[in-house]
Amino acid sequence: MTAASPSPFLGPSIAIIGAGPAGLFAAEILSARGCRVQVFDRMPSVGRKLLMAGRSGLNLTHSEPLDRFLKRYGNAHDWLEPTIRAFPPEALRQWAEGLGQPCFSGSSGRVFPKAMKASPLLRAWLERLAQQGVAIRTRHRFVGWAGSDPVFDTPDGRISVQADATLLTLGGASWSRLGSDGLWADLLPEDTAPFAPANCGFAPEWPADFAARYDGSILHSVGLSFNEQHSRGDLTITARGLEGSALYALSAALRDTIQRDGRAVLTLDLRPTLSAEDVLKRLLAQRERESQTNRLRKALALDAPSRELLRLATPKNATPLQLAQTLKALPLPLIGMDALDRAISTAGGVRQDAVDARFMLTSRPGVFVAGEMLDWEAPTGGYLLQGCFSTAYAAANGVLGWLESSSSAIA
Repeated sequence: MTAASPSPFLGPSIAIIGAGPAGLFAAEILSARGCRVQVFDRMPSVGRKLLMAGRSGLNLTHSEPLDRFLKRYGNAHDWLEPTIRAFPPEALRQWAEGLGQPCFSGSSGRVFPKAMKASPLLRAWLERLAQQGVAIRTRHRFVGWAGSDPVFDTPDGRISVQADATLLTLGGASWSRLGSDGLWADLLPEDTAPFAPANCGFAPEWPADFAARYDGSILHSVGLSFNEQHSRGDLTITARGLEGSALYALSAALRDTIQRDGRAVLTLDLRPTLSAEDVLKRLLAQRERESQTNRLRKALALDAPSRELLRLATPKNATPLQLAQTLKALPLPLIGMDALDRAISTAGGVRQDAVDARFMLTSRPGVFVAGEMLDWEAPTGGYLLQGCFSTAYAAANGVLGWLESSSSAIA
């Protein structure tokens, strides 16, 4: 194994492992403060998951009031609150605009670059990093340490890298083809919680052929409830079950219940804009000789999958009152989650009690962590990227503080 030494000019040497948003943002902060920064990634190019997210519009953050924003982080609220307040959504928006990417808030409050893609932002970002002297090394797979030096497998063999501090931003355990395979957890077995899918699809307990018959169909603008949590939006039926941002918003509670009890009963409101009384009036206004299917279709514009779900949840020859009550509170048992690698994000990873306030591993002084590899989760809507940027900001400043306290010179 060969050793790669840092370049000879002044300033502490920092190795950042992982070239997603968290790693690149930490590199920007540290290089701007005079550090010699090398960013390593196992993939042939950087920011692959960011580019994938940008295909449908790069949702950077959210414009809702900060106190409400912070509640989206659930059990990690207290942990992440100081970091997000230190680098809040408005700061992320200003940062993107500083790269020549003006942003706007959509009707839902989500914040996007006007270009609606990640590629222009990433190009401008990489140019800035190059100007600040950041070196990016691709095809370098992190495999452990030699003493305090990180070790990589590269196309030219195994190397170790001398660094005054190391920052890990290795991502979670979903979408491994984009770089986040979660295998790094084997290197930190005492510091990590098991991975679990977040923002994922679920498998309902419905007839075996239901998903096959309605694969690709959408349940439009339905209400969802579980354990006093509520959301609303479109649900997509797939061959594996149900997907959609409204479901993702409840995914943590649903997942935890399924893991504990083997099932979780989700409640659907198939017509959330109508009261139960309005639904009943519409049904009663139909001619008596109409079939149930025609009544539901004509009175409420229910599509075929919605009608079948209602039929499965009500007695044969259900009365209009029974139909109205069930339509507004349809129980749908969920018995499993989609595969971990298909989840938009993951829970699990480096635990809060494994790091100090600077996001340094207590088991490895001089090694810091940030981004999705930390054990937090949030719904889609800009909260995931915000969490990655804010924790990177905190960890980068943690590196600077630790170097200063360790009497390392900062140019």
